[in-house]
Amino acid sequence: MKEQLLRFQSRQKYMVFDFETCNLNLCSRNNKPWQLGFIICKGDEVQEEHNYLIKWDDLNVSPDAAKITGFNRAKYDKNSIDANEVLSIFEKYLYDPQYIKLGHNLLGFDIYIHSIFRKCLGKKPEFSYLDKLIDTLCIAKAIHQEINPPKEKLLAWQYKLNSLILKGKKSSIKALCKYYDLELNEKKLHDAIYDVKMNYKIFRKQIWDLEL
Repeated sequence: MKEQLLRFQSRQKYMVFDFETCNLNLCSRNNKPWQLGFIICKGDEVQEEHNYLIKWDDLNVSPDAAKITGFNRAKYDKNSIDANEVLSIFEKYLYDPQYIKLGHNLLGFDIYIHSIFRKCLGKKPEFSYLDKLIDTLCIAKAIHQEINPPKEKLLAWQYKLNSLILKGKKSSIKALCKYYDLELNEKKLHDAIYDVKMNYKIFRKQIWDLEL
């Protein structure tokens, strides 16, 4: 039924998150997340903003990552807070089933960074939240290819799209903002809290382009 589509679920709550990291390695504990941004949303409204610099004594951000993300060591040293505290706040929302977890390239990057985050603090990986996850990169690919989502097994469907390579079709945050005519400050891209805000605006457009 049309009423079940997310575009009509005005009371549905979303948690939109993004990590900035030391490099692109998805297996190494040296690739620690140093910034976490997430917002809590309902309808078109952002209800909460959370932006954290995560304290690690052995943080080693690669020169390329520092350039892309605008990492500033002095700012980091002054404002970073305990990693256990950040993880506790984050997971209070992450494992709460009332929230749909949302992000861009979560299945290709951020879920692995969350796993590294937990491992660095002596915790085992825990992926039970994946059944309530929507990856806007996968959704963008589905829209480009006019592939409708299934009524069930949405996660498996997204994983298939995650591995799909589209020639000539760009699906970055920057490209999708242009596609949806959203005003974008490119200088702020790759700042986690800015990225999630723009990502949510993209998602609010996507749900009118796909029967999700």
